Amino acid sequence: MNNIVTPTSAAAFSDAAAVVRARYAAEAERLSGQRARQAADALGVSEAQWVAAGCAGIESTPLQPALQALFRQLPEVGRVMALTRNDWCVHERHGRYEDVRADGPMGLVLGPDIDLRVFFFNWASAWSVNDAGRRSLQFFDTAGMAVHKIYATAETDMAAFEALVDAHRHAAPVWPDNGPAPERPAPRGVKDATALRTDWRAMTDTHQFFPLLKKHDADRLAALEAAGADLAQPVAIDAVETVLTGAAADGIAIMCFVANRGMIQIHSGPIHTLRRTGPWYNVLDPDFNLHLNTTAIAQVWVVNKPTADGWVTSLEVYNASGDLIVQFFGARKPGQAELPAWRRTLAALCGTPLAQ
Repeated sequence: MNNIVTPTSAAAFSDAAAVVRARYAAEAERLSGQRARQAADALGVSEAQWVAAGCAGIESTPLQPALQALFRQLPEVGRVMALTRNDWCVHERHGRYEDVRADGPMGLVLGPDIDLRVFFFNWASAWSVNDAGRRSLQFFDTAGMAVHKIYATAETDMAAFEALVDAHRHAAPVWPDNGPAPERPAPRGVKDATALRTDWRAMTDTHQFFPLLKKHDADRLAALEAAGADLAQPVAIDAVETVLTGAAADGIAIMCFVANRGMIQIHSGPIHTLRRTGPWYNVLDPDFNLHLNTTAIAQVWVVNKPTADGWVTSLEVYNASGDLIVQFFGARKPGQAELPAWRRTLAALCGTPLAQ
């Protein structure tokens, strides 16, 4: 990415912002209607730099880098819309930030509506944004990519929102010094498929899957390919639409996970309104929206893991580079068995019976 030279003073910050705004003004007609992420990329700057410059008439206020402290105050602002996305999928959830745990490099939000796993160690800057009256808090990683956004709604306590911004306002803003995103690690295959399968079948919790990958020094997809079809098998590319359509029709509550380098956002509950718009397949419910670019889907897998509560199945969606786009589970809590209707839905996709 062609980043602007990093300013070292308030005047230099202003100069750098002016350069980006001038670039945008020269391309405004061509970029009209594009989202900030796409417009910034077209200008050769990061989205964080686009926001810092105040492109497209937005007003941006830099926030202090002590982001854990800001997160701990989020319950005060009431209901908002939380947005987490990657390049292929957007997850939007309305609700309150409750049970916030943000004291170190990793954090949690465990409310009944907004459910997050936060990786603060990849975060770099934050801004309060006013876009023609639409207020938001926007958080960016070290590459200047948005990891999370929080939008005010009609149910937000705007006095508390303004107080939070004032409390965390950065008196001496620093221009986002964004480097390139980390390169994707080289593919790592499974060296001993028998040992992997033995360890897989010995799991008692789905959270043990990541340590399993680390133990075997394997990529996620490589592990799926090596595990055996009763534990993981590829299914049709359109399986997401099949599963979501069935869940909506049958009233099956789901869990939907969307992640990037700095955040995992989770929805738990039923879904109702499904709609395709061009390449995007959408869930359009009052409190939950999902936008999935189905042209990016290269592989879909049904994954089957043993737990102390019985077998748990998920639908995992990957792009051509092997990146995980989105995951779906049947809604459940620790100590609860998987929903039988969810398991039947995923088993119906499979050519090989799942282990049970």
